[in-house]
Amino acid sequence: MITLFPDMCESVLSESIIGRAQKSGALDLRFHQLRDFAFDKHKRVDDSTYGGGMGMLMMAEPIALCFEHICKEVGEKPYFVYMSPKGKVLNQQKLKEISAKKNVCVLCGHYEGVDQRVIDEFVDEEISIGDYVLTGGELPALVFVDALSRLEEGVLSNDECFTLESHYDGLLEYPQYTKPAVWREKEVPPVLLSGHHKNIEKWRREQSVIETARLRPDMLKDAELSDDEKELAESIISGNIAQNTKKS
Repeated sequence: MITLFPDMCESVLSESIIGRAQKSGALDLRFHQLRDFAFDKHKRVDDSTYGGGMGMLMMAEPIALCFEHICKEVGEKPYFVYMSPKGKVLNQQKLKEISAKKNVCVLCGHYEGVDQRVIDEFVDEEISIGDYVLTGGELPALVFVDALSRLEEGVLSNDECFTLESHYDGLLEYPQYTKPAVWREKEVPPVLLSGHHKNIEKWRREQSVIETARLRPDMLKDAELSDDEKELAESIISGNIAQNTKKS
C-alpha cells in the first residue's frame, strides 16, 4: 500500500482476522510512506494544478519512484489499484477477479487527486467504495484490502466462511439466530431446531432469495436462480408474500 499514513493503515490491519493472518504467514501486507520517495528537503509530494483551480494535486514522480521500488521488492509488477471516486464501484465479483492476482498494490489518493500521467503510466484499475467523497484514500483502501484479504487461502478457517456470505454467490445472506430459542416472545424458525440438514439448507437458500428480493432486488439480475426461485423473488417484489415469510 502506498500511503501518507502507513501507521494508521498498519494499525487497523494488524487487528483481528487480518492481523492473525499476517502473523501466520497467510498474508504479507506492506505499507510504504510516500514521503520517503519525495525529492526535496520538505518531503513534499503535492503541488498546485496546471490551469488553476482550488486544492493541491499529488505529484507523479514520488508515486512512480515508490511503485518502481515495490516492483523491484516483489520481483514483478503488481496489479496496481488506485482508490478513486471516479473508479468502478467495488463489489464481490470484482474482489474475486482481483484475488486471482499474485500481488496487488494499492494507492491512497489525497488532496484533489493524482497527476493523470502516473495513472496512465502505471495504474491498472481505479476503484471506488461508493458514490461519495472522503478526505483521503486510506479508508477506502482499508475496506478494499480487508475484503480482498478474506478471499486468500488460509485467512479464514475454511472456504464456507466466505462462500456462504452475502454477495459471494450474488445473493444476500439468510437470517441467522443464536441462543436463546425464544427471545422476548420471538422464536427462532422451527426448521433451524429440527436437525434436518437438507431442510435447513433449503430454508436458508429460500431466505437468501427473499432477503435479496426484499432489500436488494437490483442484485437478482446477476444471480443464478431456479424457476421456482425466480417466481419467489417476483412474488416478494410484487408484494404477494408477507414479510414474515422467514418465520416459517
